[in-house]
Amino acid sequence: MSGGNPVGHLNGPLTGSLTGPLNGTAEDTAWGNDTAGDRRPDLAGGVRVRGLRRAFSGREILHGVDLDLAPGEFVALLGASGSGKSTLLRAVAGLDTQAEGRLDVPERRAVVFQEHRLLPWSKVWRNVTLGLSGRGLRDRALKALDEVGLAARADAWPTTLSGGESQRVALARALVRTPELLLLDEPFGALDALTRLKAQALVARLWSQHRPAVLLVTHDVEEALLLADRALVLADGRIAEEFVVDVPRPRSLDHPRFAALRRRLLISLGVDPDLGRFDAASGSANSAETGPDPSASSSPPPPEPASDPMSDPAPFPDRSTVASRPR
Repeated sequence: MSGGNPVGHLNGPLTGSLTGPLNGTAEDTAWGNDTAGDRRPDLAGGVRVRGLRRAFSGREILHGVDLDLAPGEFVALLGASGSGKSTLLRAVAGLDTQAEGRLDVPERRAVVFQEHRLLPWSKVWRNVTLGLSGRGLRDRALKALDEVGLAARADAWPTTLSGGESQRVALARALVRTPELLLLDEPFGALDALTRLKAQALVARLWSQHRPAVLLVTHDVEEALLLADRALVLADGRIAEEFVVDVPRPRSLDHPRFAALRRRLLISLGVDPDLGRFDAASGSANSAETGPDPSASSSPPPPEPASDPMSDPAPFPDRSTVASRPR
């Protein structure tokens, strides 16, 4: 997602109509003018969106989106490219003042983008506290950096960090603000495969410890099912389908329920879940296109992706396992 706040730091309540002042009336700060049967109390740390619309050059991308996040809930948002996932996230973050609709979000919120957006002329710890004021900023930065395993790099320059380390600094920058709502816009998209697995496990652990509400925009079905309580599919400008991820934590890719959810979610996204599956009976790959015989290829296998060169804060689980939710 391009543009927006460079440090992902967002303060102040965002309530009422998105086309009017951001701070609404006392009535606006509740759930609005619902019918009696649908009226619910204001949930601190939760999110409620009603009738969100956004158009670009006369083309409407979001057509009256309704979205709810309970306090502490982890929700993944998936959809085709251009479906409006990042547009929805930007509106929830308060970064898009042109969206129309009703929106209630927590006062303390933070965004982590796909690009780490670190300032190269500021040391790591100063990047973590960028935009904050008051005493003890370095101590606060060191605490947040320690949670992501980078306290020893506090005085390093961003240009000396690996991609995985830079993204962990971006997570620390969000953590230091103790957000009630954490918005993740494809934060692992630029990482190599191994570093991505470690970053996913880190986010799962941090969420388990701090329990903010989380909205994760992603294209990765397995990532959504490993991390989220619910997976939502955005299509035709609305939330088209919802999948409750009722797989116990820690989650394993070989859990029968996981496999069934993955299949349903892929179908919802318009992807053949059997695409590329190898048919042992026929000795050929099940693919939408006919390609050359795999056995005829003499090309060597691709090299394994390099892992993060820096040591990690703690052993991360394999992709088949993520951190457990505290009971």
